[in-house]
Amino acid sequence: MFLALLIIYPKKMGIRKATLDDQPSISNLLTQLGYPGTEAFLPENLVQMLSQPWSDVLVYVLKDKVVGVIAFDFLTQLAVKGSFARISCFAVDEDARDKGVGKLLEEHFTNLAREKKCDRIEVHCHLRRVGAHRFYERQGYHESPKYFFKSLID
Repeated sequence: MFLALLIIYPKKMGIRKATLDDQPSISNLLTQLGYPGTEAFLPENLVQMLSQPWSDVLVYVLKDKVVGVIAFDFLTQLAVKGSFARISCFAVDEDARDKGVGKLLEEHFTNLAREKKCDRIEVHCHLRRVGAHRFYERQGYHESPKYFFKSLID
């Protein structure tokens, strides 16, 4: 059924690079993900990510509405040949879930990572996001149990 939608609405849906005009939609997706209040700093962060050669932000548009976003980085490894890819943010609108949007965004990103000769993709997904864990497992991700961070905010 989803493929039929692609044929019916070819100009109103698909994956493209994010623009500053997408900021309100991306902010809404981030709020749904549990990050409210991004309106104040999102434009600056978006400009920075879109201007770096190793980072990017893609959106999925369905019927002229941004319903998905994936932000990522490609990172060079020092100890081994090649790079790895890291998803820094991935969200699909709650009204567009289970329509294949996340799968298409993740598969597109995976292809980009392969083109960059990445040997893996990493993503941090909070324990509370059980549905997201199931999604990543269906996409072929495996859990890596240790994750450390150091807060630099008092």
